[in-house]
Amino acid sequence: MATRFSDTKTAFALKSNSDLNWAYWLFKLIGNNTLIAMGTALTNLSLKLRLPVEGLIRRTVFKQFCGGVSETDCLPTIHKMHEKGVGSVLDYSVEGKEDEETFDATFHKTMDVIELAKQHKGDGIPIVVFKPTGFGKFAIFQKITEQKPLNAEEQAGWERIKERFDAACKKAHAYDLPILVDAEESWMQTAADDLVEEMMKKYNKEKAIVYNTLQMYRHDRLPYLKGLYERAVEEGFYIGVKIVRGAYMEKENERAKEEGYPSPICPTKQATDENYDAVIAYIIDHIDRIALFAGTHNEKSAALVMDLMEQKGLKHNDPRVWIAQLYGMSDHISFNASKAGYNVAKYLPFGPVREVMPYLIRRAEENTSVAGQTGRELTLLREEKKRRKAER
Repeated sequence: MATRFSDTKTAFALKSNSDLNWAYWLFKLIGNNTLIAMGTALTNLSLKLRLPVEGLIRRTVFKQFCGGVSETDCLPTIHKMHEKGVGSVLDYSVEGKEDEETFDATFHKTMDVIELAKQHKGDGIPIVVFKPTGFGKFAIFQKITEQKPLNAEEQAGWERIKERFDAACKKAHAYDLPILVDAEESWMQTAADDLVEEMMKKYNKEKAIVYNTLQMYRHDRLPYLKGLYERAVEEGFYIGVKIVRGAYMEKENERAKEEGYPSPICPTKQATDENYDAVIAYIIDHIDRIALFAGTHNEKSAALVMDLMEQKGLKHNDPRVWIAQLYGMSDHISFNASKAGYNVAKYLPFGPVREVMPYLIRRAEENTSVAGQTGRELTLLREEKKRRKAER
């Protein structure tokens, strides 16, 4: 069925024929659960044994889903997408390390990206992002969420986390640059939510600069947002919200079962979709106070944002509304929405190949678990290959 996102010529305008063929081959592999499981195991083993596989990884899965090994390495990709009206959100995707040296390095990398975004705000980097546990230990966020006392070392770590949060948000505010704070597992998220709300109160006095992230597979997120809205009205600040469906569903359900508490996850995919769309409707209905960054690979949800904007009388390029997808996926949504005049951005991961592998493995595994995602990518790539062949 044709939709407003069906124009494959627009969707893949930046891909050469070889790029198109490569992407098609890669998604064919990703669609095979057995191959993904084997590939993941072999990759982890190769990296652990320090085998020389980084070059191969960089030319394959890294090339599809990442912009480069450094922020400046991403600039050619950023500028290419900007020519088609699509912005980039540089995402330093190093995961899994828990030492102060790494936290400092991640913080300084975030500050470097903010500086780069200031230079390229008008030509490709309109928004920046960081992950809470990139700035400090997961266990500290968890203890605060669980309302457990911190020891002296943990309290010092929490103070450093707060300082890093504030410095990043302060710099983004000074440059009038929206800054997104990613969401993580539910058992650490309340501490992050409260800290982001503090940043909103401080830096969102005139408009949304600081954005929190809501994972809509959690059934409690709409009530949370309604409460945040009431506090924002009462205390006089604006809200920025990035909404996504979520990235930790299996882990959330497994932990809830092991620990014996009700799962925070919606019972079905349909319930998650309905929750996501209900939040879109709530935000657009309260757009005078809440700005929206809708991260979605779902055509219906992206179309809903557009339809509700139309009903509300909002311009396509209203600065309070963004639609976003991950780099390397759902180009049909990104580039067709941009062509229609909407604000669109791609999350553009970067970092050293070895350090980014946990992110890439998670990305591949998510593609195999999301019903229809890989098949949709393959169908569109196949259609564009046929279209180009017919034009020759």
